[in-house]
Amino acid sequence: MLFVEFRFLFFFAAVLIVHWGLRWNLARKIWLLLASYAFYAGWDWRFLGLILFSTLVDWVAGAGIHRNEGRRGIQRAWLGLSLAGNLGLLGTFKYFDFFSETAEGFLNWLGVGASLPVLNLVLPVGISFYTFQTLSYSLDIYFGKLKPARSLLDLALFVGFFPQLVAGPIVLAKEFLGQLDSARTRAMVPVQWALILFFVGFVKKSCLSDALSPFVDAVHAVPGAVDAWTVWISAFAFSCQIYCDFSGYTDMAIGCAALLGYRLPTNFNAPYLGKSVGEFWKRWHVTLGRWFFEYVYVPMGGSRKGAYRSLWNLWVVFVLSGLWHGAGLTYIVYGMIHGAFVVFERIPAGQFLRKLPGWLQTVYMHFVWMVTMTLFRSPTIGEATTIVSTMLTGRSGPAPEAGVVPPVPTWMIPTLACAFLVHVIWQTGQLERRWSEASPITFGAIMGAAVALAIPWISTNPAPYIYFAF
Repeated sequence: MLFVEFRFLFFFAAVLIVHWGLRWNLARKIWLLLASYAFYAGWDWRFLGLILFSTLVDWVAGAGIHRNEGRRGIQRAWLGLSLAGNLGLLGTFKYFDFFSETAEGFLNWLGVGASLPVLNLVLPVGISFYTFQTLSYSLDIYFGKLKPARSLLDLALFVGFFPQLVAGPIVLAKEFLGQLDSARTRAMVPVQWALILFFVGFVKKSCLSDALSPFVDAVHAVPGAVDAWTVWISAFAFSCQIYCDFSGYTDMAIGCAALLGYRLPTNFNAPYLGKSVGEFWKRWHVTLGRWFFEYVYVPMGGSRKGAYRSLWNLWVVFVLSGLWHGAGLTYIVYGMIHGAFVVFERIPAGQFLRKLPGWLQTVYMHFVWMVTMTLFRSPTIGEATTIVSTMLTGRSGPAPEAGVVPPVPTWMIPTLACAFLVHVIWQTGQLERRWSEASPITFGAIMGAAVALAIPWISTNPAPYIYFAF
Protein backbone atom coordinates (compact mmCIF):
# COMPACT_ATOMS: atom_id res chain seq x y z
CA MET A 1 0.00 0.00 0.00
CA LEU A 2 1.68 3.18 -1.22
CA PHE A 3 1.10 6.56 0.41
CA VAL A 4 0.01 7.97 -2.96
CA GLU A 5 -2.72 5.37 -3.45
CA PHE A 6 -6.25 6.41 -2.60
CA ARG A 7 -6.76 3.26 -0.55
CA PHE A 8 -4.03 4.53 1.79
CA LEU A 9 -5.98 7.76 2.30
CA PHE A 10 -8.99 5.71 3.42
CA PHE A 11 -6.78 3.52 5.60
CA PHE A 12 -5.10 6.51 7.23
CA ALA A 13 -8.41 8.33 7.72
CA ALA A 14 -9.77 5.32 9.59
CA VAL A 15 -6.62 5.04 11.71
CA LEU A 16 -6.70 8.74 12.51
CA ILE A 17 -10.38 8.84 13.47
CA VAL A 18 -10.15 5.82 15.77
CA HIS A 19 -6.83 7.00 17.23
CA TRP A 20 -8.22 10.36 18.39
CA GLY A 21 -11.56 8.78 19.29
CA LEU A 22 -9.94 6.58 21.94
CA ARG A 23 -9.59 8.19 25.37
CA TRP A 24 -6.78 6.16 26.89
CA ASN A 25 -3.15 6.28 25.83
CA LEU A 26 -2.77 2.51 26.20
CA ALA A 27 -5.70 1.89 23.87
CA ARG A 28 -4.26 4.30 21.31
CA LYS A 29 -0.90 2.55 21.34
CA ILE A 30 -2.51 -0.87 20.92
CA TRP A 31 -4.60 0.48 18.04
CA LEU A 32 -1.58 2.01 16.31
CA LEU A 33 0.40 -1.22 16.69
CA LEU A 34 -2.42 -3.28 15.16
CA ALA A 35 -2.80 -0.75 12.33
CA SER A 36 0.95 -0.81 11.73
CA TYR A 37 1.04 -4.60 11.51
CA ALA A 38 -1.97 -4.57 9.18
CA PHE A 39 -0.22 -1.98 6.99
CA TYR A 40 2.93 -4.09 6.73
CA ALA A 41 0.95 -7.30 6.18
CA GLY A 42 -0.44 -5.66 3.04
CA TRP A 43 2.84 -6.63 1.33
CA ASP A 44 3.31 -10.09 2.79
CA TRP A 45 1.86 -11.14 6.14
CA ARG A 46 4.55 -13.81 6.56
CA PHE A 47 7.22 -11.15 7.07
CA LEU A 48 5.47 -9.90 10.19
CA GLY A 49 7.29 -12.73 11.93
CA LEU A 50 10.61 -11.04 11.18
CA ILE A 51 9.50 -7.79 12.80
CA LEU A 52 8.19 -9.67 15.83
CA PHE A 53 11.44 -11.63 16.05
CA SER A 54 13.57 -8.45 15.97
CA THR A 55 11.34 -6.84 18.57
CA LEU A 56 11.52 -9.80 20.97
CA VAL A 57 15.28 -10.25 20.53
CA ASP A 58 15.96 -6.62 21.39
CA TRP A 59 13.45 -6.63 24.25
CA VAL A 60 15.32 -9.53 25.86
CA ALA A 61 18.78 -8.19 24.96
CA GLY A 62 17.98 -4.69 26.22
CA ALA A 63 16.75 -6.05 29.53
CA GLY A 64 19.86 -8.22 29.86
CA ILE A 65 22.20 -5.31 29.15
CA HIS A 66 20.46 -3.07 31.65
CA ARG A 67 20.23 -5.76 34.34
CA ASN A 68 23.98 -6.34 34.19
CA GLU A 69 25.04 -2.72 34.37
CA GLY A 70 28.71 -2.53 35.37
CA ARG A 71 29.43 -6.07 34.18
CA ARG A 72 30.77 -5.22 30.75
CA GLY A 73 31.55 -8.77 29.65
CA ILE A 74 27.99 -9.96 30.23
CA GLN A 75 26.62 -6.80 28.62
CA ARG A 76 28.68 -7.49 25.52
CA ALA A 77 27.21 -10.99 25.36
CA TRP A 78 23.66 -9.59 25.44
CA LEU A 79 24.59 -6.98 22.84
CA GLY A 80 26.03 -9.80 20.74
CA LEU A 81 22.62 -11.49 20.85
CA SER A 82 21.00 -8.35 19.47
CA LEU A 83 23.63 -7.92 16.77
CA ALA A 84 23.49 -11.58 15.78
CA GLY A 85 19.69 -11.61 15.67
CA ASN A 86 19.21 -8.42 13.67
CA LEU A 87 22.25 -8.59 11.41
CA GLY A 88 21.65 -12.32 10.97
CA LEU A 89 18.18 -11.61 9.57
CA LEU A 90 19.50 -8.84 7.36
CA GLY A 91 22.41 -10.95 6.17
CA THR A 92 20.28 -13.99 5.40
CA PHE A 93 17.55 -12.23 3.44
CA LYS A 94 19.58 -9.49 1.80
CA TYR A 95 23.21 -10.56 1.47
CA PHE A 96 23.51 -14.36 1.63
CA ASP A 97 22.99 -15.00 -2.07
CA PHE A 98 25.26 -12.11 -3.11
CA PHE A 99 28.21 -13.26 -1.02
CA SER A 100 27.62 -16.90 -1.92
CA GLU A 101 27.60 -16.17 -5.65
CA THR A 102 30.60 -13.83 -5.34
CA ALA A 103 32.61 -16.43 -3.42
CA GLU A 104 31.66 -19.13 -5.94
CA GLY A 105 32.78 -16.95 -8.86
CA PHE A 106 36.07 -16.15 -7.13
CA LEU A 107 36.80 -19.80 -6.34
CA ASN A 108 36.02 -20.83 -9.91
CA TRP A 109 38.32 -18.06 -11.17
CA LEU A 110 41.08 -19.55 -9.02
CA GLY A 111 40.42 -22.90 -10.61
CA VAL A 112 38.80 -24.41 -7.54
CA GLY A 113 35.53 -25.90 -8.68
CA ALA A 114 32.78 -24.78 -6.34
CA SER A 115 29.03 -24.79 -6.23
CA LEU A 116 27.78 -22.83 -3.24
CA PRO A 117 24.14 -22.75 -2.17
CA VAL A 118 21.78 -19.83 -2.81
CA LEU A 119 18.51 -19.28 -1.00
CA ASN A 120 16.57 -17.13 -3.53
CA LEU A 121 14.65 -15.48 -0.72
CA VAL A 122 12.27 -12.60 -1.31
CA LEU A 123 13.64 -9.41 0.25
CA PRO A 124 11.21 -8.20 2.93
CA VAL A 125 10.15 -4.60 2.40
CA GLY A 126 11.98 -2.15 4.67
CA ILE A 127 14.15 -4.75 6.42
CA SER A 128 17.24 -2.50 6.29
CA PHE A 129 15.34 0.30 7.96
CA TYR A 130 13.66 -1.50 10.83
CA THR A 131 16.69 -3.65 11.69
CA PHE A 132 18.78 -0.49 12.11
CA GLN A 133 16.06 1.02 14.27
CA THR A 134 15.87 -1.99 16.56
CA LEU A 135 19.66 -2.10 16.82
CA SER A 136 19.66 1.52 18.03
CA TYR A 137 17.62 0.37 21.03
CA SER A 138 20.09 -2.23 22.33
CA LEU A 139 23.13 -0.15 21.35
CA ASP A 140 21.90 2.93 23.19
CA ILE A 141 21.22 0.87 26.31
CA TYR A 142 24.71 -0.61 26.04
CA PHE A 143 26.31 2.84 25.68
CA GLY A 144 24.29 4.16 28.62
CA LYS A 145 22.20 6.58 26.55
CA LEU A 146 18.84 4.93 27.14
CA LYS A 147 16.85 3.02 29.70
CA PRO A 148 14.83 -0.01 28.56
CA ALA A 149 11.33 0.62 27.25
CA ARG A 150 8.59 0.62 29.87
CA SER A 151 6.76 -2.20 28.12
CA LEU A 152 7.07 -4.61 25.22
CA LEU A 153 4.14 -2.74 23.65
CA ASP A 154 6.16 0.48 23.55
CA LEU A 155 9.13 -1.24 21.93
CA ALA A 156 6.89 -3.02 19.41
CA LEU A 157 5.23 0.25 18.43
CA PHE A 158 8.61 1.94 18.06
CA VAL A 159 9.79 -0.83 15.72
CA GLY A 160 6.55 -1.15 13.74
CA PHE A 161 5.19 2.41 13.61
CA PHE A 162 3.76 2.37 10.10
CA PRO A 163 4.49 5.88 8.76
CA GLN A 164 8.24 5.25 8.68
CA LEU A 165 8.34 1.47 8.85
CA VAL A 166 9.28 0.61 5.28
CA ALA A 167 11.43 3.53 4.05
CA GLY A 168 12.43 5.72 6.96
CA PRO A 169 13.42 8.08 8.26
CA ILE A 170 15.53 5.85 10.52
CA VAL A 171 14.28 6.78 13.97
CA LEU A 172 16.43 6.18 17.04
CA ALA A 173 14.88 4.58 20.09
CA LYS A 174 15.99 7.42 22.35
CA GLU A 175 14.02 9.99 20.31
CA PHE A 176 10.79 8.01 19.95
CA LEU A 177 10.25 5.95 23.09
CA GLY A 178 10.00 9.07 25.24
CA GLN A 179 7.02 10.21 23.18
CA LEU A 180 5.18 7.03 24.17
CA ASP A 181 5.48 7.77 27.89
CA SER A 182 2.86 10.51 27.83
CA ALA A 183 -0.50 10.69 26.11
CA ARG A 184 -0.65 12.52 22.81
CA THR A 185 -3.13 15.38 22.72
CA ARG A 186 -4.76 17.19 19.82
CA ALA A 187 -3.02 20.36 20.94
CA MET A 188 0.29 18.72 19.96
CA VAL A 189 -0.80 18.33 16.35
CA PRO A 190 0.32 21.04 13.87
CA VAL A 191 -2.55 20.17 11.54
CA GLN A 192 -1.92 22.67 8.77
CA TRP A 193 1.83 22.09 8.72
CA ALA A 194 1.33 18.29 8.62
CA LEU A 195 -1.17 18.53 5.76
CA ILE A 196 1.19 20.79 3.79
CA LEU A 197 4.06 18.34 4.31
CA PHE A 198 1.95 15.39 3.17
CA PHE A 199 0.72 17.30 0.12
CA VAL A 200 4.24 18.38 -0.87
CA GLY A 201 5.47 14.80 -0.52
CA PHE A 202 2.50 13.54 -2.54
CA VAL A 203 3.26 15.95 -5.38
CA LYS A 204 6.95 15.03 -5.35
CA LYS A 205 6.18 11.34 -5.67
CA SER A 206 3.04 11.14 -7.78
CA CYS A 207 3.39 14.19 -10.02
CA LEU A 208 7.16 14.32 -10.56
CA SER A 209 8.95 11.08 -9.67
CA ASP A 210 6.44 8.76 -11.33
CA ALA A 211 6.36 10.97 -14.45
CA LEU A 212 10.14 10.73 -14.84
CA SER A 213 10.37 6.98 -14.27
CA PRO A 214 9.40 5.73 -17.79
CA PHE A 215 11.98 7.92 -19.53
CA VAL A 216 14.80 6.87 -17.19
CA ASP A 217 13.82 3.19 -17.47
CA ALA A 218 13.81 3.38 -21.26
CA VAL A 219 17.32 4.86 -21.43
CA HIS A 220 18.73 2.24 -19.07
CA ALA A 221 17.09 -0.52 -21.09
CA VAL A 222 19.48 0.16 -23.99
CA PRO A 223 22.77 1.30 -22.42
CA GLY A 224 25.38 2.30 -24.95
CA ALA A 225 22.85 2.87 -27.73
CA VAL A 226 21.82 6.36 -26.68
CA ASP A 227 23.55 9.62 -27.46
CA ALA A 228 25.38 11.53 -24.73
CA TRP A 229 22.80 14.32 -24.58
CA THR A 230 19.98 11.87 -23.85
CA VAL A 231 22.11 10.04 -21.28
CA TRP A 232 22.91 13.28 -19.46
CA ILE A 233 19.24 14.28 -19.47
CA SER A 234 18.40 10.81 -18.15
CA ALA A 235 20.98 11.19 -15.37
CA PHE A 236 19.52 14.56 -14.46
CA ALA A 237 16.01 13.10 -14.58
CA PHE A 238 17.03 10.21 -12.32
CA SER A 239 18.59 12.57 -9.78
CA CYS A 240 15.25 14.41 -9.69
CA GLN A 241 13.29 11.15 -9.65
CA ILE A 242 15.12 9.60 -6.71
CA TYR A 243 15.03 12.83 -4.69
CA CYS A 244 11.31 13.34 -5.27
CA ASP A 245 10.65 9.66 -4.62
CA PHE A 246 12.60 9.33 -1.38
CA SER A 247 12.12 12.78 0.12
CA GLY A 248 8.48 12.63 -0.96
CA TYR A 249 8.00 9.45 1.07
CA THR A 250 9.78 11.05 4.02
CA ASP A 251 7.60 14.16 3.84
CA MET A 252 4.44 12.08 3.85
CA ALA A 253 5.73 9.86 6.67
CA ILE A 254 6.56 12.87 8.86
CA GLY A 255 3.20 14.45 8.04
CA CYS A 256 1.25 11.30 8.92
CA ALA A 257 3.15 10.86 12.17
CA ALA A 258 2.53 14.51 13.08
CA LEU A 259 -1.22 14.10 12.55
CA LEU A 260 -1.08 11.22 15.03
CA GLY A 261 0.81 13.39 17.52
CA TYR A 262 4.34 12.02 17.01
CA ARG A 263 7.53 13.66 15.76
CA LEU A 264 9.91 12.04 13.31
CA PRO A 265 13.37 13.42 12.50
CA THR A 266 14.20 15.42 9.38
CA ASN A 267 15.75 13.28 6.66
CA PHE A 268 16.47 15.82 3.90
CA ASN A 269 17.80 19.36 4.05
CA ALA A 270 17.99 20.66 0.47
CA PRO A 271 20.83 18.27 -0.54
CA TYR A 272 21.04 19.61 -4.09
CA LEU A 273 22.07 23.01 -2.77
CA GLY A 274 25.24 21.53 -1.25
CA LYS A 275 28.67 22.75 -2.32
CA SER A 276 30.62 19.52 -1.90
CA VAL A 277 30.07 15.79 -1.79
CA GLY A 278 30.66 15.87 1.96
CA GLU A 279 28.08 18.61 2.47
CA PHE A 280 25.65 16.73 0.23
CA TRP A 281 25.79 13.72 2.55
CA LYS A 282 25.08 15.93 5.54
CA ARG A 283 21.83 16.89 3.81
CA TRP A 284 20.76 13.64 2.08
CA HIS A 285 19.30 10.70 4.04
CA VAL A 286 20.38 12.46 7.22
CA THR A 287 19.16 9.73 9.55
CA LEU A 288 21.23 7.02 7.85
CA GLY A 289 24.37 9.15 8.10
CA ARG A 290 23.60 9.83 11.76
CA TRP A 291 23.17 6.10 12.44
CA PHE A 292 26.51 5.22 10.89
CA PHE A 293 28.21 8.12 12.69
CA GLU A 294 26.91 7.12 16.14
CA TYR A 295 27.16 3.35 15.87
CA VAL A 296 30.04 2.72 13.44
CA TYR A 297 32.29 5.78 13.01
CA VAL A 298 32.52 6.74 16.69
CA PRO A 299 33.03 3.16 17.99
CA MET A 300 35.77 2.69 15.37
CA GLY A 301 37.61 5.59 16.96
CA GLY A 302 36.10 8.48 15.03
CA SER A 303 38.57 11.33 14.86
CA ARG A 304 40.21 10.50 18.20
CA LYS A 305 43.09 8.46 16.76
CA GLY A 306 44.62 10.93 14.36
CA ALA A 307 43.81 12.42 10.99
CA TYR A 308 44.73 9.39 8.87
CA ARG A 309 42.73 6.98 11.01
CA SER A 310 39.80 9.40 10.92
CA LEU A 311 39.84 9.47 7.10
CA TRP A 312 40.07 5.69 6.98
CA ASN A 313 37.11 5.35 9.34
CA LEU A 314 35.16 7.78 7.21
CA TRP A 315 35.87 5.85 4.03
CA VAL A 316 34.88 2.56 5.65
CA VAL A 317 31.58 4.10 6.75
CA PHE A 318 30.82 5.10 3.18
CA VAL A 319 31.63 1.63 1.89
CA LEU A 320 29.28 0.11 4.47
CA SER A 321 26.67 2.70 3.60
CA GLY A 322 26.92 1.66 -0.03
CA LEU A 323 26.51 -1.99 0.96
CA TRP A 324 23.50 -1.03 3.12
CA HIS A 325 21.75 0.18 -0.01
CA GLY A 326 21.95 -3.15 -1.77
CA ALA A 327 23.66 -6.50 -2.16
CA GLY A 328 25.68 -5.83 -5.29
CA LEU A 329 29.06 -4.66 -6.50
CA THR A 330 27.49 -1.53 -7.96
CA TYR A 331 26.47 -0.35 -4.49
CA ILE A 332 29.83 -1.18 -2.97
CA VAL A 333 31.72 0.71 -5.68
CA TYR A 334 29.23 3.56 -5.34
CA GLY A 335 30.05 3.80 -1.63
CA MET A 336 33.78 3.51 -2.26
CA ILE A 337 33.75 6.36 -4.78
CA HIS A 338 31.68 8.69 -2.63
CA GLY A 339 33.89 7.91 0.35
CA ALA A 340 36.96 8.69 -1.75
CA PHE A 341 35.54 12.08 -2.78
CA VAL A 342 34.66 12.97 0.82
CA VAL A 343 38.17 12.01 1.95
CA PHE A 344 39.73 13.96 -0.94
CA GLU A 345 37.78 17.08 0.05
CA ARG A 346 39.28 16.88 3.54
CA ILE A 347 42.96 16.47 2.65
CA PRO A 348 45.21 19.40 1.59
CA ALA A 349 45.10 18.40 -2.09
CA GLY A 350 41.35 18.89 -2.15
CA GLN A 351 41.24 22.24 -0.39
CA PHE A 352 41.28 24.14 -3.71
CA LEU A 353 37.61 23.16 -4.15
CA ARG A 354 36.67 25.51 -1.32
CA LYS A 355 38.23 28.43 -3.18
CA LEU A 356 35.97 28.00 -6.21
CA PRO A 357 32.90 30.23 -6.61
CA GLY A 358 29.91 28.85 -4.73
CA TRP A 359 27.91 28.09 -7.87
CA LEU A 360 30.86 26.16 -9.34
CA GLN A 361 31.18 24.09 -6.16
CA THR A 362 27.52 23.15 -6.53
CA VAL A 363 28.06 22.23 -10.19
CA TYR A 364 30.99 20.01 -9.14
CA MET A 365 28.81 18.28 -6.54
CA HIS A 366 26.03 17.66 -9.09
CA PHE A 367 28.53 16.34 -11.65
CA VAL A 368 29.86 13.77 -9.18
CA TRP A 369 26.35 12.86 -8.06
CA MET A 370 24.88 12.34 -11.54
CA VAL A 371 27.85 10.34 -12.83
CA THR A 372 28.07 8.06 -9.79
CA MET A 373 24.31 7.57 -9.61
CA THR A 374 24.61 5.45 -12.74
CA LEU A 375 26.09 2.83 -10.40
CA PHE A 376 23.09 3.19 -8.14
CA ARG A 377 20.62 2.83 -11.03
CA SER A 378 22.43 0.15 -13.06
CA PRO A 379 22.14 -3.56 -12.20
CA THR A 380 25.71 -4.34 -13.25
CA ILE A 381 29.13 -2.68 -13.31
CA GLY A 382 29.25 -3.26 -17.06
CA GLU A 383 26.06 -1.32 -17.73
CA ALA A 384 27.19 1.52 -15.46
CA THR A 385 30.58 1.66 -17.20
CA THR A 386 28.90 1.84 -20.60
CA ILE A 387 26.64 4.70 -19.56
CA VAL A 388 29.46 6.64 -17.88
CA SER A 389 31.61 6.18 -20.98
CA THR A 390 28.86 7.72 -23.09
CA MET A 391 28.48 10.58 -20.63
CA LEU A 392 32.18 11.44 -20.56
CA THR A 393 33.27 10.67 -24.12
CA GLY A 394 30.11 11.27 -26.13
CA ARG A 395 30.53 7.94 -27.92
CA SER A 396 27.51 5.67 -28.19
CA GLY A 397 26.68 2.43 -29.93
CA PRO A 398 24.25 1.83 -32.81
CA ALA A 399 20.96 3.66 -32.48
CA PRO A 400 18.16 1.53 -31.01
CA GLU A 401 15.02 0.76 -32.96
CA ALA A 402 12.59 3.62 -33.26
CA GLY A 403 10.32 3.96 -30.27
CA VAL A 404 12.57 2.04 -27.87
CA VAL A 405 13.82 5.22 -26.27
CA PRO A 406 11.30 8.05 -26.26
CA PRO A 407 12.55 11.52 -27.11
CA VAL A 408 13.21 13.84 -24.21
CA PRO A 409 9.72 14.97 -23.18
CA THR A 410 9.15 18.62 -24.04
CA TRP A 411 7.68 19.26 -20.61
CA MET A 412 10.60 17.79 -18.67
CA ILE A 413 13.23 20.53 -18.58
CA PRO A 414 10.92 23.55 -18.05
CA THR A 415 8.84 21.67 -15.48
CA LEU A 416 11.89 20.53 -13.52
CA ALA A 417 13.38 24.02 -13.74
CA CYS A 418 10.20 25.49 -12.25
CA ALA A 419 10.09 22.76 -9.60
CA PHE A 420 13.71 23.48 -8.67
CA LEU A 421 12.97 27.21 -8.39
CA VAL A 422 10.00 26.51 -6.13
CA HIS A 423 12.20 24.14 -4.12
CA VAL A 424 14.86 26.81 -3.60
CA ILE A 425 12.26 29.38 -2.55
CA TRP A 426 10.56 26.82 -0.30
CA GLN A 427 13.82 26.16 1.53
CA THR A 428 13.81 29.71 2.87
CA GLY A 429 10.87 28.63 5.00
CA GLN A 430 8.83 31.72 4.24
CA LEU A 431 6.21 30.06 2.02
CA GLU A 432 5.81 27.07 4.32
CA ARG A 433 5.56 29.25 7.44
CA ARG A 434 3.03 31.68 5.96
CA TRP A 435 0.91 28.88 4.54
CA SER A 436 0.92 26.85 7.75
CA GLU A 437 0.09 29.92 9.86
CA ALA A 438 -2.71 31.17 7.61
CA SER A 439 -6.27 31.32 8.89
CA PRO A 440 -8.27 28.11 8.36
CA ILE A 441 -10.31 29.69 5.57
CA THR A 442 -7.23 31.00 3.74
CA PHE A 443 -5.41 27.72 4.30
CA GLY A 444 -8.34 25.74 2.94
CA ALA A 445 -8.61 27.95 -0.14
CA ILE A 446 -4.91 27.65 -0.94
CA MET A 447 -4.89 23.91 -0.32
CA GLY A 448 -7.95 23.43 -2.49
CA ALA A 449 -6.37 25.38 -5.33
CA ALA A 450 -3.08 23.48 -4.97
CA VAL A 451 -4.87 20.12 -5.07
CA ALA A 452 -6.86 21.18 -8.13
CA LEU A 453 -3.63 22.15 -9.92
CA ALA A 454 -1.98 18.85 -8.97
CA ILE A 455 -4.81 16.52 -10.02
CA PRO A 456 -4.04 16.52 -13.78
CA TRP A 457 -0.43 15.54 -13.03
CA ILE A 458 -1.17 12.67 -10.62
CA SER A 459 0.13 9.35 -11.89
CA THR A 460 -2.57 6.75 -12.47
CA ASN A 461 0.02 3.97 -12.23
CA PRO A 462 2.23 4.74 -9.21
CA ALA A 463 5.61 3.04 -9.18
CA PRO A 464 6.93 1.39 -6.00
CA TYR A 465 9.22 3.57 -3.94
CA ILE A 466 12.84 3.17 -5.00
CA TYR A 467 13.99 2.71 -1.41
CA PHE A 468 11.51 -0.13 -0.84
CA ALA A 469 14.21 -2.29 -2.41
CA PHE A 470 16.50 -1.62 0.56
